[in-house]
This record gives sequence, structure tokens and C-alpha cells, in this order.
Amino acid sequence: MRRRQLIGYAGAGLVTAVVTNLDTQVPVNAQSSGVSIQWLGHTCFLLTNGNVKILINPFRTLGCTAKYRSPNPAADLVLISSQLLDEGAIEQISGNPKLVYQPGVYEFKGVKFQGITTDHDRKGGKQFGKNVAWKLTPGGINLLHLGGSAAPITLEQKILMGRPDVLFIPVGGSAKAYNSQEAKQMIEVLNPKLVIPTHYRTQAADGAVCDISPVDDFLTLMQGVNIRRSNNDSVAINSKILPEKTEIQLLSYKF
Repeated sequence: MRRRQLIGYAGAGLVTAVVTNLDTQVPVNAQSSGVSIQWLGHTCFLLTNGNVKILINPFRTLGCTAKYRSPNPAADLVLISSQLLDEGAIEQISGNPKLVYQPGVYEFKGVKFQGITTDHDRKGGKQFGKNVAWKLTPGGINLLHLGGSAAPITLEQKILMGRPDVLFIPVGGSAKAYNSQEAKQMIEVLNPKLVIPTHYRTQAADGAVCDISPVDDFLTLMQGVNIRRSNNDSVAINSKILPEKTEIQLLSYKF
């Protein structure tokens, strides 16, 4: 019932206007410089800017995510890229966050963001339907989370996406997400300053039912690109630490 209520609320007109204001009250420090990024496993991240917490792509723990903890942090806003079996899990999220899962242009507590439709597979969306990539600007940092994109982007999509300061991109492959080579090609197209790989095999996987590759396959392909390695699951990003030439940021999940 909770899942149906939230999705029903989100679909009741939030994307009817060109710009939808989800909340007109802007907390103190909501547009403070920079953003904190916490990796909660797979393609799920918690973004914190001032007092605003945005959760992207909570998942169900099965298959490739079987041994992750269920991502259920307190959040003000939840963004969903797709609603396949293991994706778009909102029933465990605490509190009463706003939920957005459709493309459109929005503003929430001073944070502007946009949902951009892409194909979730390599067959024009005929296999897994559409995916929503999320473009956000918390703290003045341009973030682009590609969700479960698997197809090359069009010129129109590229224009909408722009050049990201931080790009969250799937690299592990499977039928519904970029493999290492496709991810490399997308990085060359979008030319981000910082790349955070997502959707790759870790020790969270149930080996019998996980069909994605480890991140090392992607890193091997990206030889020559500087790699930043964090000892924890979080990183603080501001304009002063962004490189001009593309670098890769790896975060560590604490099992």
C-alpha cells in the first residue's frame, strides 16, 4: 500500500509543468558550496547539500546486491531511474520523502534537477523499457546519474545532459547497463571531470545469479586515467577539488 501511495502521489501531476516546484521552502545552507556523496551499494547514492538529503535508486537486496544492506537512510527526496524487480525499492525508506520517477524539470528546496529519458537496454527499450537519468545541481556542482542506461545517447540527450562535474555511470554490463567499453565511450562523449563507477560486481553478489563484471575490468580499460581511491563510502565534492581532465573516484563499501 505504501508503495502504491507514493507512486500515485508522484504521478498525480508533478510533471505537468515545465518546472515543477516540489517545495518552496529553502532551508538555511541549502545552496552551500559543494555536496557530500555517500555510496550505499550498486547504483544507490545519498547526496547531502546543507540540510537537503537526496536518495537515488534504492534497491532490493537480491542477486548482485544480495549481501548489501538495504539502503534506507532518512531522505527528503527520492529519485528513481526505473522500477524493475530489483530497482526502485521505496517500501523500506523511512519518513515521508517526496518521490519522483518521471522525466521532467524540477526544483526542490533550492536544488534544481532534471529527469532525462534513455533506453534501459540495447533494443530501443523493447526489453526493459525506459530509464531516467538524473541531472542535479546541489551546491553548484553538476551531477549526472545515468541510472541503468545501456544504449548510446542521442544528440538531444547529450545537449540536455551537458558536461557533468561528476558522472555516475554503470560499468559492469548485463542486458540493462553499460559494459566497460560502452562506459568508456560514454565518458569520451560527455567528458566529465570526475567519474564514479556504479553497477559492478562486488562481494555483495550471490555468485550464482549475478551477471555483471567487477570494476577492475573497467579500470583496466581506462589505463592512463588518474584513479582516486577512498577508504570509506563517502566523498565531499566542491569546485576546488574538481580536476579539469577526467579522473575516476572509487568509493569503498563497508560490509
